[in-house]
Amino acid sequence: MIQYWPFYQSLELNKQVVSLFYNTRQKLSYNLSNNTNYKLYIDLLDYNNKRKLFSNVLIELEVVILDIIALDLTITSIKLLSSKILFDLIYKSLKRFIPKLQYNYNDFFSSSSIYLRTVFNQYHLLIEHLLIYLTHGSSEMQGHFFVFDYEKTPTSYVYVLFENLLVQVSDLIIYCILSQMNSLFSIINFIKNNNLSNISYFSIRSISLFLNTLLIQNIIQFYFGQPKSIYDSRYKVWLLSSSGLVVKSIYVSRWNDIYLLSKFQLFVFFLVEIQDLIVPQVEKCFFIISKIFLYLLVSFFGNTVIFCIRFILSNIYNNYK
Repeated sequence: MIQYWPFYQSLELNKQVVSLFYNTRQKLSYNLSNNTNYKLYIDLLDYNNKRKLFSNVLIELEVVILDIIALDLTITSIKLLSSKILFDLIYKSLKRFIPKLQYNYNDFFSSSSIYLRTVFNQYHLLIEHLLIYLTHGSSEMQGHFFVFDYEKTPTSYVYVLFENLLVQVSDLIIYCILSQMNSLFSIINFIKNNNLSNISYFSIRSISLFLNTLLIQNIIQFYFGQPKSIYDSRYKVWLLSSSGLVVKSIYVSRWNDIYLLSKFQLFVFFLVEIQDLIVPQVEKCFFIISKIFLYLLVSFFGNTVIFCIRFILSNIYNNYK
């Protein structure tokens, strides 16, 4: 039986939020390894540190929800402050994870990193919708377009958004830590001094390969993956499963995200449209040509075989006479 998220602010909504936090904490005892073809910055961490990081983010997220409820923020206020709330959540979780680390809060605003731009361009999908669900229920989501009726939002959908926020914020924290390091040597020393990883990431070569792979992945995602996701009305989410971290795509209307694309991304957007127009026609032509070629090939070999059989039978008949 499908369970639906509470529609309005109520005691039932509070109970569902408590259950959400509790059930997610229980999932931290699962295998937290990355079981996808995508790399994450948190892949650098061993199980204990990854679990610790997730737990710290959960604590800070709980504080955020309590603060929103205590301040009785309206939907308009949440929408205006959601990006700031995301920055605060990352910064405070980072300080809780490694208290002695010095990190400049303003780096969030000044960074031109492709990775940060990719994530923060989608902050409304990452945190804004979730905050509204957790503090006001699904009644305030009527302006959005889903594959389901907003009045009957599946509870599992909110869980998906929640787990995705947990994983992506944790990943952003590790990115922010690494971005403060000036060299590979400093990264390795930091990892060793804080016992963050196992021996597989203690060599310069392994760290260099890890970071370069992530850099290429981020470039591809920003310039090609993001425009295609917007075109397909899809959003990639990370989930906690018993077998490890998995990635899925959910449907959500992304018309407004088109205005955030750069000129090159819009060009990719256009290429996707051209691909959808041309590729089916090319496939159809290829299919027809293949059938004709196969027919001619079968006809040729068929006639050849018949000729050979007749020739052999004719020789046998002549020899017999």
